[in-house]
Amino acid sequence: MAPLDNLASSKVPDHRFKELAQRIAGLRDACGYSLEEFADKLGVSREAYRAYEETGFDVPASLLMHIAHVCNVDMAVLLTGGSTHLDTYQVVRAGKGQVVDRFPGYHFQDLAYAYTGKVMQPLLVTLDPGDEAAGLVAHAGQEFNYVTQGTVILVFADREIELNVGDSVYFNPQIPHGQRCGSDGPAVFVTMITE
Repeated sequence: MAPLDNLASSKVPDHRFKELAQRIAGLRDACGYSLEEFADKLGVSREAYRAYEETGFDVPASLLMHIAHVCNVDMAVLLTGGSTHLDTYQVVRAGKGQVVDRFPGYHFQDLAYAYTGKVMQPLLVTLDPGDEAAGLVAHAGQEFNYVTQGTVILVFADREIELNVGDSVYFNPQIPHGQRCGSDGPAVFVTMITE
């Protein structure tokens, strides 16, 4: 049997399978699907899917990857129950990253996405101290921010990350997030987003 044919193993305690089943059911419910609708969307028989969701046993890895994709979660999160908020961003502090030249750009409220192929052109975003904090949004791809002026606060639902001049962050923007100014004057950052 190939290693990825399924992730079930007699060496794994039954409670781990049950936890996986509960995560699958929870994701399905959070996405607003009935059990039958979800099975149909995944392209598996309703009987087989019902068994996967009840026991978590013998679920093919390919189906787990499909569930993760449909529910827009990281595969590791589906398998382990860990939180994406803990491990899907990386901050590089000033002096340890690549220098990005300053250049005129868009203001935050007027930001327009201009894709070329699968990579967004670098855009310069300005956040003024008086601006209202943007609502948390999520989108596909991966996002890179590099601060060129002031302090930018990257906001997630459960944490805030302070970024100063020269700091950069690479993160999974499928996590709802936003940026706000954390300095007395304007904060400016370069952003790049891949599809």
